[in-house]
Amino acid sequence: MTTTTSTTSPTRRGIALTMAALMLMLVLAALDQTILSTALPSIARDMPGTLPPAWTFSAYLLAATVVIALYGRLADVHGQKPMLLVSIGLFLGGSLACALSQSMLQLVLARALQGAGGGGLMTLTMLTVAAMFPQAERGRYQSLLGAVYGVATMFGPLTGGWLTEHLSWRWAFGLNVPLALVAFGILAATLRRQPTGPRTPIDHLGALLLTGALCSALLMTQHQRLQLPDWLSAAVLGTACAVCTAAFLLRQRRAAHPLVPLSLFGRPVYAAASAIGLVTGVALYAAVVFMPAYLQTALHLAPTAAAWHLLPLMAGVTGAAIASGRLLRARIAARRMGMLASALVVLGFALLAAGMQWAPAQPLVLSLCLLPLGAGIGVLFPIITMVSQRASPLPLMGIATAVPVMLRSLGGAVGVALLTTLFAEVMHTLVAAHPAAIAEAGPHALQAVWAAAAAVAVLGVLACRWLPDTPMEQQAQQPAVSAVAAGGAVAA
Repeated sequence: MTTTTSTTSPTRRGIALTMAALMLMLVLAALDQTILSTALPSIARDMPGTLPPAWTFSAYLLAATVVIALYGRLADVHGQKPMLLVSIGLFLGGSLACALSQSMLQLVLARALQGAGGGGLMTLTMLTVAAMFPQAERGRYQSLLGAVYGVATMFGPLTGGWLTEHLSWRWAFGLNVPLALVAFGILAATLRRQPTGPRTPIDHLGALLLTGALCSALLMTQHQRLQLPDWLSAAVLGTACAVCTAAFLLRQRRAAHPLVPLSLFGRPVYAAASAIGLVTGVALYAAVVFMPAYLQTALHLAPTAAAWHLLPLMAGVTGAAIASGRLLRARIAARRMGMLASALVVLGFALLAAGMQWAPAQPLVLSLCLLPLGAGIGVLFPIITMVSQRASPLPLMGIATAVPVMLRSLGGAVGVALLTTLFAEVMHTLVAAHPAAIAEAGPHALQAVWAAAAAVAVLGVLACRWLPDTPMEQQAQQPAVSAVAAGGAVAA
């Protein structure tokens, strides 16, 4: 009895340390997606240079989005641990460079380096958890990662505002350095390298074409904010996106070792999980971007006060993500849970649209409307991950996990850009028709945004029809990671 305890206790401590380090890195990566929203005016004042400040957002977003799929494929070939440590190293170096930047150009380049590291952390932390635990236990920990990611994304504006107000915007990056160093040291010491499959070649041409498609799509949707030159018009970027996408799909069909095997999408379950990932990106970032902006500009709340009104969304995401993992372990079918969660997302946006109609000046009412939205998103986070992993062959688990994460990021960026265009168009139409009613135009325009977001969320409800309708433990599964292998994933 004593001998057994002495051999298992260190492993449990190692698992706890590893999970803490994984969650810490996930928090830092998620925070840095939104932390600059309240710090941008101070950065624009402090940093010399002609680049628009919006590039500090877009550089991180571009780099983070384009590397997600590549990290997933590299993890399939080389294993999770080396790619995770590379990702943390790039994120750490980029954070230090951001804190020390002396011009806008330096800051933008440093943000790109930081994004090249941060983009892999969501996928690689999920893959590490999948290797550490048997399938019966993965839902608990992956739901915890989903909750941490969602809450950290929403706390970004509040954190950025507090640091800028009381310290300096440079601390938004400088604090990453010691924390990332601690996480790097823990993971380097506690994680053991997992056995990998055959060293198949990486499809570098496919990666280049995917990068071109994603970059042109993201630049096209943010063309006006980034003040791109006239020759790089939205039409040119749209054409480039279409050409790169078509070439990428053709390459994936013909390549011996494709970056993103299209056979994955031949499985309706996996295609549905990917589509739901896209929808959750639109839903999450629409709420995080538009609600604080409305509270600050229309209702004149301070940035930190506006950020605190996202608390119901945070509570919904956190509680529901944890509950979702427990329900999946309790043999509740993913289809039933997914349809209910997607319906909650639609309900949340419908309530927000109604709030813009009947209580546009009541921030507390609008804030409470975010609760069902957060609950729906929180339930979907672990479902997407677990379904994606179980619907894919074991040698492709890395890229299978990465694609929904990439689509979530892409959906958030492109969705918010399109919704911003819709908002501007509705505002212009209303003000042109009734110039004296400019104060009422904002709530009506935002009402149109919430209605459009609800329509997108309906697509998520439809996609849930292809999720598994039986408990996951009853499905035909790939060989599970055994308890022995799970224990071996963490060093004593």
